[in-house]
Amino acid sequence: MALWGGRFTADASSMFKQVNDSLPFDQAMAAQDIQGSIAWAGALRQAGVLSEQEHQQLHNALNDMLTKAQAGELNFAASQEEDIHSFVEAALIEQLGDVGRKLHTGRSRNDQVATDFRLWVKTHVLSLKQDLVQLRRTLLNTASRYQHAILPGYTHLQRAQPIVFGHWCLAYVEMFKRDSSRLDDLLTRMDQCPLGSGALAGTTYAVDRAKLASELGFASPTLNSLDAVSDRDFVLELLFTASTSMMHLSRMAEDLIFYNSGEAGFIQLGDSVTSGSSLMPQKKNPDALELMRGKCGRVFGALQALLVTMKGLPLAYNKDMQEDKEGAIDTVNQWHSCLCIASEVLQSIQLNEDRCRQAAMKGYANATELADYLVGKGIPFRTAHDISGQIVMAAITEDKPIEALPLNTLKALCADIDEDVFTVLEVEYGINKRNNLGGTAFTTVTEALYREMERMDSEEA
Repeated sequence: MALWGGRFTADASSMFKQVNDSLPFDQAMAAQDIQGSIAWAGALRQAGVLSEQEHQQLHNALNDMLTKAQAGELNFAASQEEDIHSFVEAALIEQLGDVGRKLHTGRSRNDQVATDFRLWVKTHVLSLKQDLVQLRRTLLNTASRYQHAILPGYTHLQRAQPIVFGHWCLAYVEMFKRDSSRLDDLLTRMDQCPLGSGALAGTTYAVDRAKLASELGFASPTLNSLDAVSDRDFVLELLFTASTSMMHLSRMAEDLIFYNSGEAGFIQLGDSVTSGSSLMPQKKNPDALELMRGKCGRVFGALQALLVTMKGLPLAYNKDMQEDKEGAIDTVNQWHSCLCIASEVLQSIQLNEDRCRQAAMKGYANATELADYLVGKGIPFRTAHDISGQIVMAAITEDKPIEALPLNTLKALCADIDEDVFTVLEVEYGINKRNNLGGTAFTTVTEALYREMERMDSEEA
């Protein structure tokens, strides 16, 4: 019989059980459910509900079950229970009889699942933070391997200005740092324990909720029982952070897919992260990157689904909220996999430095340097911009780069241009001029790499 079956005279239909039962997915929270039950048994002992002997029996049985859960030895497949809470309680009742029936005194599955899921999220947030640290470390190592490589920087997917490859890597380091900080913020906001809130109105038993929270690793108990059992903000924040981070991964994947294309030819990906074609033997497809890009939409869907589910729910708990887990569990798994495969992709990259440099010198990317050069001659920037545009048009007409135009052609368009302009038009010149904090100059990027490596060492200490 179900935990709630006392007032029912007929069993649930097989179709209702199929829709209603959550054990197939909430078994992922088995360890957290047992940890919460261990703490609750202690609270009931302190409140005088359990004798010392009863508490010890429950404590021993639950700890034995926790060991099995952590070892993956619990047999969920053979169970007919509807959820992980019922599974744990049924196992206790089978082992301890009426003592097992006492554990749920003063507790509801509403505050139980809210606590379990917070504990589950906290555990996985810490693991995901390590994944993000590893990816940032890999980006820094990749940047260090090609510290002096130059490639085109793009706006609108048009060549804009040359950059150092390490600068590209550091841009994604900044994104993943923000993802880590969002996880830190999530941990701070969700660090309250719902246990002891009952179904919605609190519990009538004198449990010490502050002690309960502390034993379970929370900073404090929740302050309102209605909110505590129906709050899923922490799941939404997890899904939003995952969606943002997956968007960052997708953008990085898109860059690398383009860099790997035959048209760009900037990088070659390793065999371990690519696949071939069943028809075309010459193909080497960037499937790992495409899957990262594709799974981004899957994670976005989980966020949208839970937002839509939550928007119309009245206080307090509603069964709709059972829909929070499958999307969150899948999201955590997909995010973890993509962070790990991203590191593998970066480790496999071989950069074609000559091809990158040649591309950086095309597309008239040094036109901005020319305009700045004219500003240095006392010409207002807007005028200098116009003159540089005219010179670009002349270069296009002659099908030459700007630096290949003879001096007399340049002087015909602006008499202030002298021989020293050709130094300014060299690709390294424009890069090294951008040596302010955050710029792409070789020295600035090197300093940033060292700074980030020191930060990583500090985080991992």
